[in-house]
Amino acid sequence: MNIIDFRSDTVTMPTEKMREVMAGALVGDDVYREDPTVSALEEIAAKRLGKEAALFVPSGTMGNQIAVKTHTIAGHEVIVENKSHIYNYEVGALASICGVQAHPISSDLGAINPDTLREAIREEDIHYAETGLICLENTHNQHGGMAVPIENMKTVYEIAQENQIPIHLDGARIFNAATYLKTDVKNIAEYADSIMFCLSKGLGAPIGSILVGDREFIEKARKVRKMFGGGMRQAGIIAAAGIVSLEEMIHRLEEDHITAKALGEGLSEINGLKVDLKTLQTNIVMCDVINPKIDTNQLVEDLRKEGILCATAGVNRIRFVTHYPIAVGDIDYTLGTILKVVG
Repeated sequence: MNIIDFRSDTVTMPTEKMREVMAGALVGDDVYREDPTVSALEEIAAKRLGKEAALFVPSGTMGNQIAVKTHTIAGHEVIVENKSHIYNYEVGALASICGVQAHPISSDLGAINPDTLREAIREEDIHYAETGLICLENTHNQHGGMAVPIENMKTVYEIAQENQIPIHLDGARIFNAATYLKTDVKNIAEYADSIMFCLSKGLGAPIGSILVGDREFIEKARKVRKMFGGGMRQAGIIAAAGIVSLEEMIHRLEEDHITAKALGEGLSEINGLKVDLKTLQTNIVMCDVINPKIDTNQLVEDLRKEGILCATAGVNRIRFVTHYPIAVGDIDYTLGTILKVVG
């Protein structure tokens, strides 16, 4: 049975080119900064995002938490969007590892209202935790892969600067945002002091994420990475695939957006299902099951039996994520199968 896996873009398999360069990668001990392939990846990543330096880390979650730990001190308060990954899906690391208090605020599909932000920033008071960091997310996972407008990020960044508060961007899918916004990724990265992005999602690498920022920040982050157990040795073997990701996989993200749109439009035409096409911008499709006779969990299970893997994303909601190598033909098969299962 052919399996079409929409659960996440983390399930992508490395390309043949990635496997080839991994096998032949020059390596060394990266904790000693002796791995030439890791150093090359970090240099490429920093240059592409317009930052001074970069750090290769095992995962996006670790990259986010290294950034928080580097920017803050224990007892700080961190402003986060209330549906953000860093707040909801990183196992309470803000508190348990970084020793900071989360201050969640609402947004408009990931875009922070300037007035809401200003109100959330703590004034000087002996009773208050000091606001030490603002965390953003672009694209925004739980808002269906929405790309936060650059104008909104610029406004938020200006408010942060006025209050001398750094901004960290969870840019796990920042290249999807840049693709949708039809802009250079540097124009997004400009409005954050540090950015984490994943190589192992739409860019297709098997392992790893990148943290970028100014040179001083990355030097501090390197030590925090060691503290967190993220210092790797002959990591060039996996970094080599990351170089291929940045050199060859960014341009094809548009294909994932096209297949997601086709899937979303097709789902919206099936009785009992609903997709808000206005919010379908990148590679994440949020499908609401609006027919009470359709059991969402059972639908996911029935599709699994047909070789289509997807995941629930809350009550009566299913999330589909398109990625390499899902193609238009896979979308046609998926829609036909869903129609058969629900109809």
